[in-house]
Amino acid sequence: MGASRGAGARLLGFLADAQARGVREALRSLDLEALAGRPIAEIFVGLADYICPGAGTVDEGIAREAYVETIIELTTEGLTDLSTFTPDQMQTVFELYATHAIEARICNDIGTKAVTMPADAQAAHRVEAQLRDFIRGGVSDALTAARAATPNLTPERIQSFVDAVYESAFAILQSLGEAEANQ
Repeated sequence: MGASRGAGARLLGFLADAQARGVREALRSLDLEALAGRPIAEIFVGLADYICPGAGTVDEGIAREAYVETIIELTTEGLTDLSTFTPDQMQTVFELYATHAIEARICNDIGTKAVTMPADAQAAHRVEAQLRDFIRGGVSDALTAARAATPNLTPERIQSFVDAVYESAFAILQSLGEAEANQ
């Protein structure tokens, strides 16, 4: 999940920069100042090539798909004004992104037969919904633990923070999955 981790670090880095220096300055540093004052969805669409450069490999495609899904979900979470984001809202955006990235990775594994799904469409849909909730919970737990260990995210610490969240989320998901299988 290297591309997803890199994209997650760039997303979190941009959000931290926007919070520290303001949206206009964060966009200016990327030569995207024209997006300042635009709706959040437009800003995030404009950031797509910076957050998720390339889409030639499966891993890069997964990162981009997760980013697009995050943009779609932002408004349902009530996150509409980037200039007033709180640290908790930044966490929510990153949580959404990481959840979508992990879910897309698992769906890819299903497509390559590394993981199997029920043949019944309704059962598969239920499994998909449960999996999304399960992943979001695992990501949320990992993110909370990582934020407690590293409360101040500097640009230098963001990549290690993102790596820690992904590693913790997968460990949590693995242990929860094993516990579920043993019941």
